[in-house]
Amino acid sequence: MDFSEPGDLLERISKGDVRSLARTITRVENRSADATSLLRHIYPLTGKSQIIGITGSPGSGKSSLVDRLASYYRRQGKTMAIIAVDPSSPFSGGAVLGDRIRMNALATDPGVFIRSMATRGHLGGLASATADVVSILDAAARDPILVETVGVGQDEIDIVKLADVSVVVLVPGMGDDIQALKAGIMEIADIFVINKCDRPGVENMERAVQSLLSLAHRPDGWVPPILKTIATEDQGIEALAESIQQSFEHSKTTSLRSERRRDAARQRLMSLLREQLVRKAIETVFPGSEIEKLVDRIAQRETDPYTIVEEIVRGTRFGK
Repeated sequence: MDFSEPGDLLERISKGDVRSLARTITRVENRSADATSLLRHIYPLTGKSQIIGITGSPGSGKSSLVDRLASYYRRQGKTMAIIAVDPSSPFSGGAVLGDRIRMNALATDPGVFIRSMATRGHLGGLASATADVVSILDAAARDPILVETVGVGQDEIDIVKLADVSVVVLVPGMGDDIQALKAGIMEIADIFVINKCDRPGVENMERAVQSLLSLAHRPDGWVPPILKTIATEDQGIEALAESIQQSFEHSKTTSLRSERRRDAARQRLMSLLREQLVRKAIETVFPGSEIEKLVDRIAQRETDPYTIVEEIVRGTRFGK
């Protein structure tokens, strides 16, 4: 694929060329030399798709919920996308859990583009390139875009800065009723979903969430609903989709959506700035293979990483 002409590439993506879309995402994920130029052309075409974040504890059934929710949107005639952020393989750096395996029916549907992304050590439940991939899918007129996060508990707060609507999935009998009383992940929800509600403990879970909601009121006036689903049996999915749309429409009537997008823009700017500054610092201070020599010295206890970092921050070159 010729990436020297972004306009031609964007035209192929906008026409639904899945191969061009997949290759573009790969280039951006791998931070290829032409990725920045490509994203620069894509960005003005974004901001039109609805971004829905699905987050929650591991084992809560997020993938099943996403699968059924996506099937519902397809029945409505939507051409959509799913980003599944998975843990990284310690060996290859790739996604450990390929969600195409867990979404067999959707994987063969040309109206659903599924992409598994590895966190690659990035905290917050989202891969560092997730926002860029969302932009590409947005420019490709995939709407809505479902973002399923890796499921690491209270660190999963990045999603609220990226999504228009955030759904927190809970499951009874896994200690989530205690988690519900803690600050952190529960505070980001626009919608609470108690999945696998055929299990015992649903009432306790619901009371715990209601107790949490009674302690604080959102400035935008939205009261997050508590929905019950059994994703594997397709129960409660239509009600969830309706609540998502209601939350999205409500956000348009307040300043919340613009505030979220401003926060997302700030986070994206700072993330890109950190990435570029770190890369520039390494290239400037440690040209060639010097950084590898320093890594060897640290490993052999000939020096320590703290001294090296202090030297870099002070702007002095660490001697060989």
